[in-house]
Amino acid sequence: MIEHTDQGPLDRDGMARLVARDIPTGSFVNLGIGQPTRVADFLAPEQQVVLHTENGMLGMGPEAHGDAIDPDLINAGKIPVTELPGASYFHHADSFAMMRGGHLDVCVLGAFQVAANGDLANWHTGAPDAIPAVGGAMDLATGAKDVFVMMTLFAKDGSAKLVKECSYPLTGLGCVSRVYTEQAIFHLTADGVVVAETFGTTLEELAQRLDVPLAGAPQ
Repeated sequence: MIEHTDQGPLDRDGMARLVARDIPTGSFVNLGIGQPTRVADFLAPEQQVVLHTENGMLGMGPEAHGDAIDPDLINAGKIPVTELPGASYFHHADSFAMMRGGHLDVCVLGAFQVAANGDLANWHTGAPDAIPAVGGAMDLATGAKDVFVMMTLFAKDGSAKLVKECSYPLTGLGCVSRVYTEQAIFHLTADGVVVAETFGTTLEELAQRLDVPLAGAPQ
């Protein structure tokens, strides 16, 4: 475990850079709507990662800017994107068949809550005025071989989003393997929650703020 007490908390680009760093070479990857889309900007060409978007594209490149914007070329979050050599397009149903068929190595999703056992809640808070929108999140959570989550560690009211048990409606059961936050990277393992790196804080400080046992932290 590495404590970067002189770095952090991370901004969204810092989190995205770390996620990109940890995606294995040659992976087929889906980036969820919101923060995860930033990961595309930090993937190195030598990683040979192929990005999939659920609206029907393989070989998506980074976000498009300026003259590179094509209004007909967007990702699932309606953000203009670029295409890489060899990119292909297909029906929405074929895209979901790839997701459900276990053909994605990694998906990166946002979340409202993640439980210590890997349960994911990312589509509805249960609030009366909230608009539930699960999209393809359930398909990705159950179909991808690895599910990485990017989220802030604490909500606006100060409550932790890495919890013992999710209180929001679930997207998937036991599906999350890693959680990337502005303060730490967590690996969710069969032996519990392991802190891989911290940013601007220490393992002991995190243990005091979270109601989840952290491997190696003082009890």
